Amino acid sequence: MTVRVVPLRAGSCLNLAAITERGAPWRVQAYPAGFTLILHPTRGPVLFDTGYGADVVAAMRRWPGLIYGLITPVQFGPHDSAREQLRVLGFPPEEVRHVIVSHLHADHVGGLRDFPQATFHLDRRAWEPLRRLRGVRAVRRAYLPELLPDDFEDRCAWLDFKPGGDALHPFPQVADVFGDGLLRAVPLPGHAPGMVGILAQEDAGLTVLAADAAWSVRAGREERPVHPLARVAFHDPALEATSGAALRAFLQANPAARLHVSHDAPEGWTTP
Repeated sequence: MTVRVVPLRAGSCLNLAAITERGAPWRVQAYPAGFTLILHPTRGPVLFDTGYGADVVAAMRRWPGLIYGLITPVQFGPHDSAREQLRVLGFPPEEVRHVIVSHLHADHVGGLRDFPQATFHLDRRAWEPLRRLRGVRAVRRAYLPELLPDDFEDRCAWLDFKPGGDALHPFPQVADVFGDGLLRAVPLPGHAPGMVGILAQEDAGLTVLAADAAWSVRAGREERPVHPLARVAFHDPALEATSGAALRAFLQANPAARLHVSHDAPEGWTTP
């Protein structure tokens, strides 16, 4: 058995290219808010994140969400949501029973409220540091609590991490999301607390969904550091650097694996 990975995007954010990669020009660039539809043979449509949603746009119209919109301008149209895109693909929201959440930044959880039947799979370490934050303190962490469903915690299935073994070196831990080896979560903390990536087993081989461990596919494979100003926003800059090095080492050990990151075009992907 294998899964099929379908990369999608729900809106985009604007940033200066020089901030996302040291040495790049100081010009405004649009970056996709990527999410992934994973077609699982027994679990049906599974999402890895949701990108932006209408709730993000609404939150940015009032305080303190205004701050988020000023720091990270968002481009989002009426048909850009994960919910609407899945409808077009033939998957109504109630059929989505599982959402794997890489981390809790607004551009990754903006559509969670649109999937009322879904269980949320995430690292408890992503939730604990943020759960009590409100107002400006939350926005400073790119976290907008109002984006989460009221019963969010009740619907969480915490990832169960175990030693990764030599095959997953240098990742120290792995969580088999559904216990079938098809979707394995690995820790990539630093950019945000408790951030995870997913190793997805497709027919063509391994696909690595690395969330925000790098701004671009090239930076995920090569050491291309961000501008020091960007590191100010990281939850733990030293840990972020460690996670980036682990990702690069894993990809070097698995050169045939395809890499997807949230804010760049997916590697090796062609629209069917």
